[in-house]
Amino acid sequence: MAHAVQFGFQDAASPIMEELLYFHDHTLMIVFTISSLVLYIISLMLSTELTHTNTMDAQEVETVWTILPAVILILIALPSLRILYMMDEINTPSLTLKTMGHQWYWSYEYTDYDNLCFDSYMTPTPDLEPGDLRLLEVDNRVVLPTEMSIRMLISSEDVLHSWTVPALGIKTDAIPGRLNQATLMTSRVGIYYGQCSEICGANHSFMPIVLELVPLKYFEEWLLKTL
Repeated sequence: MAHAVQFGFQDAASPIMEELLYFHDHTLMIVFTISSLVLYIISLMLSTELTHTNTMDAQEVETVWTILPAVILILIALPSLRILYMMDEINTPSLTLKTMGHQWYWSYEYTDYDNLCFDSYMTPTPDLEPGDLRLLEVDNRVVLPTEMSIRMLISSEDVLHSWTVPALGIKTDAIPGRLNQATLMTSRVGIYYGQCSEICGANHSFMPIVLELVPLKYFEEWLLKTL
């Protein structure tokens, strides 16, 4: 999860988030190179009075500054489209979790099992245990298995919400009357935190999301205790 004075992204905990981090670094280097080149040319123009007459009306120069931006856009667009298709692709999910947004809490339903559904509210500050995170802890965590493809079905019952877990690279809008779909998969055991990322009313800041990713063995034990 994020920590104080952190300027970068959270550590990636899913293949999709790893790809997003690579794409961010790739694009950032292109932006840095362009910015450095433009700054160098501006400083050169301001610091010298020499003018090369052959560059004042040259077809070659115009050709370069027309083709070069197109090439740069292609270098950005191709990996971006690849990641977009990866995020939309869902192949034979092993588990389906339905998420409904409310004002101001989340409800979850494991659609592959009968009567396995619960609401998840933020834990009030006076009820926090030592080590719990204020405004991020909930009374019922979502327990999911690792190394399995999980389909998330996300919707809302009242206003717009957004189900977001940064470490997993997931941010999907919860829209009333519409069922959005996302893929969740990670190979790292851990507890991952998120929040509603769409302004949804007075208590928008108090809709945390907590995912507890465990090995399949422990997930089955949790199912036996819950059902």
